[in-house]
Amino acid sequence: MAQNLEDVQKLGKDGLDNAVKAMTALTKGYQAIAAELVDYTKKSFEDGSASIEKIAAVKSLDKAIELQSDYAKSAYEAAVARATKIGELYTDLFKEVFKPYEAAMAKFAPAK
Repeated sequence: MAQNLEDVQKLGKDGLDNAVKAMTALTKGYQAIAAELVDYTKKSFEDGSASIEKIAAVKSLDKAIELQSDYAKSAYEAAVARATKIGELYTDLFKEVFKPYEAAMAKFAPAK
């Protein structure tokens, strides 16, 4: 009877430890994602402002259209690159969050 109680206590402690590890990983992951989003927003605003200044300074419509096209292309490429990076951060985040539970789940998995 005492052994069963100790097993239950150990199981509860292990579960709590895994939950704390998972929440720590989740917090760190969301902080990294938030920092990436803030950085992207700041860079995007700066690039947009610089582009507007360049367009306002030109004398011909053709040059303005060329600058606008260049900006649109670079903004699109930057958005795709950042979306890819943020997607990778989310993938890494969930891998880290579930890592503490992998060993526990392996105990319950049927033998192959």
